[in-house]
Amino acid sequence: MLEQIKEELSLSQTTLVAVSKTKPQSAILEMYKKGQRIFGENRVPELVQKYENLPKDIQWHMIGKLQRNKVKHIVPFVKLIHSIDNIKLIFEIEKNAAKLNKNINGLLQFKIADENTKSGFEFDEALQFLKSNEFKKLNHLKFTGVMGMATFTSDENKVEEEFKTMFNYFSTLKEEIFFNNDKFKEISMGMSGDYKLAIKQGSTIVRIGSLLFGNP
Repeated sequence: MLEQIKEELSLSQTTLVAVSKTKPQSAILEMYKKGQRIFGENRVPELVQKYENLPKDIQWHMIGKLQRNKVKHIVPFVKLIHSIDNIKLIFEIEKNAAKLNKNINGLLQFKIADENTKSGFEFDEALQFLKSNEFKKLNHLKFTGVMGMATFTSDENKVEEEFKTMFNYFSTLKEEIFFNNDKFKEISMGMSGDYKLAIKQGSTIVRIGSLLFGNP
């Protein structure tokens, strides 16, 4: 299945994050042996443990809700934080990255789904922050794009509309805020059940777990 999905994604030059949360390290190693190098986790203790035990050329992405008191544990090694969903978290990441004098790449997570269980910025809130002097104080947290999760539904039209909204958010931010920033180019949207719809709407990163590893 990995080879099939990678072939599909290569046509659109979309990056695959293999969502390895709750999966044993042996399963990750199997995927690693097949050439996969980017893995996504949603819990910090599990992410740290896997980082310590698995090959060091793996790129680890934090894709789940990130608590501020856990930021310090992943800043030393994380490749990309997808789930930056509030301003306090932004400054916590900045503070910890500054201590290590290193840059951290992150995505602004937006709430595009109807479900209350899914978090993220409202667009106007994020835009106001990005236009503020507070945003200009960030020296170590580098935003490289946006992230969002569609409603969990069989209604493909609804999912497609939410992905269109995500793309429009990205386009507006690129035009108004990040027009001189070549690194602001990522749209992380699409999972096992909807990644094909996401790619049609401009996704550059998909997060796929169950299709690769099977259901728990």
